[in-house]
Amino acid sequence: MVYLAVRGVGLLVLAWLSAATDQSTLDNLRSWDGEWYLEIAAHGYAGVDPSMVDGYGHRYPETPMAFFPGYPLLIQAFALVPGIGVTGAAITVSLLAGVAAAYGLVRLGRRIGGSDAVGLLLVALFAAAPMSVVLSMAYSEALFCALSIWALVGVLERNWALAGLCCAAAGLVRPTAAALTAVVGLAALIAIVRRRDTWRPWLALVLAPLGLLGYIGWVGLQTGKPTGYFALQQRGWSSAFDGGVATTRFVVETLTSDKSVLETFTAWLVLAALVLLVLCFRQRMPWPLLAFATAVVALDLGSDGLMYSKVRLMLPAFPLLIPLAIGLAHRRRSTAVCTTALLVFFGSWFGAYSLTAWQYAI
Repeated sequence: MVYLAVRGVGLLVLAWLSAATDQSTLDNLRSWDGEWYLEIAAHGYAGVDPSMVDGYGHRYPETPMAFFPGYPLLIQAFALVPGIGVTGAAITVSLLAGVAAAYGLVRLGRRIGGSDAVGLLLVALFAAAPMSVVLSMAYSEALFCALSIWALVGVLERNWALAGLCCAAAGLVRPTAAALTAVVGLAALIAIVRRRDTWRPWLALVLAPLGLLGYIGWVGLQTGKPTGYFALQQRGWSSAFDGGVATTRFVVETLTSDKSVLETFTAWLVLAALVLLVLCFRQRMPWPLLAFATAVVALDLGSDGLMYSKVRLMLPAFPLLIPLAIGLAHRRRSTAVCTTALLVFFGSWFGAYSLTAWQYAI
């Protein structure tokens, strides 16, 4: 209920800004990457509309393969329900995945923070995070976050089958699964070395990388190059790891010159994420959560490409919100409610503004 209520506020703000700018709310919910996922779900990789192009306005035979198949496959499955359609199926999958993520967050919050209040605040903060609007769109973030959360629940609770299966599935949804695969694999190795849980950690160790390696291997076969996936990302979206050079340059230039509102907020949110990461270390959070958050932030901020997508791509780094949830849980109820409400409205505005008033991809 908390998750749905916060996302409901986000959708109301999006509808308001869409109406104010003479745009369709539904069109905004399926815009940008959503168009690619819907096309892949409806027609397969080979049948994507030829007019759709990459970040540089080009189109190659392998361009649609930049988008992983897990989310489109679920859209296809739900679209079989009479009357729902491809768009309705995509939004339904995101909605259900978000609810599943919320249950996992409550479980993590209760385990780490020691109370249901921490878990519920964590759900509210996650649902209200800047760019959380994509959790209600035809985007794969909600599904990937849900799978990542439950994979980490499996690691912390030593449920190796859950961890391995969720990690394998996440590997079919987003390339960020590399961070999750590393964490689950390392946790399984540690358990094996310490001779804990008999053969079960081996199950997670084998299952975890299957989805990611399987899809990247398939793209390699289609393109005739083992590194075909990374090559098409670099050529189409200039997405390659540069150690954070491009991100640092963007933040410095944005905060020292006359830039747009969205660029300025993006720069400050990048810095805020780094501060929250430091707080996670100071709080001595369980190492799998620390490692996952660090890896997601490093993969995001350490890559070049579109700077305007940085905040969205940090959404899976949900452990960053745990110190904030614990801090609010120990404050007066009025303070916690007012602070959370402020963050809800800011996050709702930021996502809606990005979709309705910003001309570049999110």
